[in-house]
Amino acid sequence: MSRTELDPSTMPSGPARPHVVVIDDEKDLCELIALRLEHNGYHVTCEQTARGGIEVLEREVVDAVVLDLRLDGENGLDLLAAIQQRSLDLPVVILTAHGTIETAVEALQRGAYGFLTKPFDAHELLQKLAHAVERVRLRREIANLRRMLGKPGISERLLGTSARIAAARDLIQRIAPAEATVLVTGESGSGKEVAARSIHAHSSRRDGPFLAINCGALPTELLESELFGHVRGAFTGALRDKDGLFAAAEGGTLLLDEIGDAPPAVQVKLLRVLQERCYYPVGSTEARSTDVRVIAVTNKDLQAEVDAGRFREDLFYRLHVVPIVLPPLREHPEDIPLLAELFLTRAATQYGLPAPHLSHEALRLLMSHDWPGNVRELANVVEGAALLTTDGVLRPAHVLAVLSRRRSPAGEHGAAVAAAPPDTHVMPDATRSLLAELPPLREARDAFDRAYLQEVLRRCGGNVSAAAKMAGRNRTDFHELLRRHAIVAADYRG
Repeated sequence: MSRTELDPSTMPSGPARPHVVVIDDEKDLCELIALRLEHNGYHVTCEQTARGGIEVLEREVVDAVVLDLRLDGENGLDLLAAIQQRSLDLPVVILTAHGTIETAVEALQRGAYGFLTKPFDAHELLQKLAHAVERVRLRREIANLRRMLGKPGISERLLGTSARIAAARDLIQRIAPAEATVLVTGESGSGKEVAARSIHAHSSRRDGPFLAINCGALPTELLESELFGHVRGAFTGALRDKDGLFAAAEGGTLLLDEIGDAPPAVQVKLLRVLQERCYYPVGSTEARSTDVRVIAVTNKDLQAEVDAGRFREDLFYRLHVVPIVLPPLREHPEDIPLLAELFLTRAATQYGLPAPHLSHEALRLLMSHDWPGNVRELANVVEGAALLTTDGVLRPAHVLAVLSRRRSPAGEHGAAVAAAPPDTHVMPDATRSLLAELPPLREARDAFDRAYLQEVLRRCGGNVSAAAKMAGRNRTDFHELLRRHAIVAADYRG
C-alpha cells in the first residue's frame, strides 16, 4: 500500500465519522488499513473472520465494508452475499492478492462497490470509500424522504441537507411558535411558500386555516375586496356582503405572496391591519378585529423598493420583524442529488413509471446547470425527463430534451457532459424545442432517440460495439437504429 497525503477529495463529509469495517485475515494489513483510514477521518473496526464481520454488522451501524476475497478457509464472495442479505445497499470494496479479471467481474456482478488488487494504492482506496460513504448517506436520506412521501407534512418541509437549508429550517422552527410577522425573501422557485407553510405547520395555529393570495395578480379594487371583504352596494356588482381572506383566515395564517407588487392603496390598509389588528371591509365604516398571523413573501429587494419610493417604509419595517432569506439553488448545489432523486421518485409514483434510477452522467449534468428557476425548475426538469425514460433509468439525453436552453451548463463537469460534436451533430431542433413546440408524440420520440444515439456514440468515440453495450442493445439492433436515423458512426470517431 503506497503512502498518501490527506486530500480533501478523499475525506468523508458529514457531522459523524463514517464507520468502516475491514475484514481481512492478515492482522498486520488490517491494522495498517485502520491506521490510514482513522488518520483520514473514519471510525474503523477490524475483523479477521467472516463470523466476526457479520456480528459487527448485526450490532452496529456500518457505512462501508472493506473485504478480502481470500479469508482463511472461507470464500469472500460468500461473505459478500451474506452482507447483502442484511443490507443490500451497504457498499463493499473488495481486496485480494489473487485478483483476476474473472474474479473482479464476478464480485462486481454480485454487487461489490469496487475492486482493488494487492498491493493497492491507498489514495484509490480512500477515494472509493469517500464516494461509497457519500452514496450511503444520500441513500439513507432519500429513503427517509421517500418514507415521508406518503405522510402529511412533506409539502411543508424545506428539503435538503446543506448548511444553508439546515439553517433556514432551524430558524423556521425557532420563530414558528411566536406570533411575529415574518418576511420570507428569495428568488422565484426557491421555496418561499414551502417555508411559509412550514412556519404555519410548526405554530400554535397549525389547526387553523392557511390561506394565500398573490398581491400582484389582481387590480387594486379587487385585491382590497379579496383581502378585506365588502358590504352590499360598495361597488357595481356588490349584491351582497362578502367576507375577505382576513375573515376566512381567522385563527390561522394568511400568506401575502409577492408583497412587493402590492398597490400603494393596499399597502396603506395592510399597515393598519398589522398596527391595529383591525380592518374595514370595502364600503363599510365599521371596523372588524382580526386574529390572523401574516407571512409575506417576495422575490424583490424590499429595501431597494423603499429607496425607490415604490414600497412604504413603515410597512416594510412592520413586515421585517423576522426576515428569512432562502438561498438560490446554485448556492447549495450539494442538495441537487437528494432533491433530484426525490423528484424522480415522485414522478415515478405519479405516472406509474418503473422503479426510478438517476444515472451518474445525468446527475453530473444536473449539477452543472445554474438553475435560474431554482428548486421548482429542477422539479419540473426531472419530472419531464422521467416521462421520457423507457427502462426506469434517467440519462443525460432525457435531461437535455427538457432542460431550458436559456442558459448553458456551467463548470468543467458540465462542459464535459454537455459538450456536443460539431454543429452537424448537435441535438436536433425538434428535441431542443420539445417542450415549447410540443410536437406529435412520434416526432418527439424520434427526436429523442436520435439525440440519445448521438450522445452514446459521442461518449464511445464512434465505437459501435461499445455504444450498443452502453445502450443495452445488441450490435445488430444498434446498427439498425443508426440506419433508421441516418446517423454515421464514423462521424463521431476521434
